[in-house]
Amino acid sequence: MFKTTPNQVIFYEKTGCSGNARQKALLKEHGVIFEVRSLLDTRWDVQTLNAFFEGLSLKEMLNPFAPQLKDGTFKVDDYTKESLIEKMVQEPILIRRPLMQIGTVKLCGFDIPKLNSLLHVKMPIPQNINACLSSDACNNA
Repeated sequence: MFKTTPNQVIFYEKTGCSGNARQKALLKEHGVIFEVRSLLDTRWDVQTLNAFFEGLSLKEMLNPFAPQLKDGTFKVDDYTKESLIEKMVQEPILIRRPLMQIGTVKLCGFDIPKLNSLLHVKMPIPQNINACLSSDACNNA
């Protein structure tokens, strides 16, 4: 009963992230077949990352749960889009996850309405699907 899509789906996650686990479970529940890759272990470059951030603000590109943001040592206003992406190449923990590639389309974050349209599914929007819950067993955002 799995739905297949004509496009390959790649899901870049932080291994062990329970938020990403909830997102993958929702995809599986709706018949989406995908390949999982480690966001932190992928060797990124500015051009490749930039394609995931098209049309996004700096804040929309950032992982709001990254330790540097939570402790206040990282100031997004100190960066241009280009310099932020350069920083993300060096410190991928700063990247909002998941990154997803569906065929040639690249997305940052788990945008269910957009995913439903691209994947031709009807996933609901669970309340905490994009949250880093305090009950989650997670180290280093």
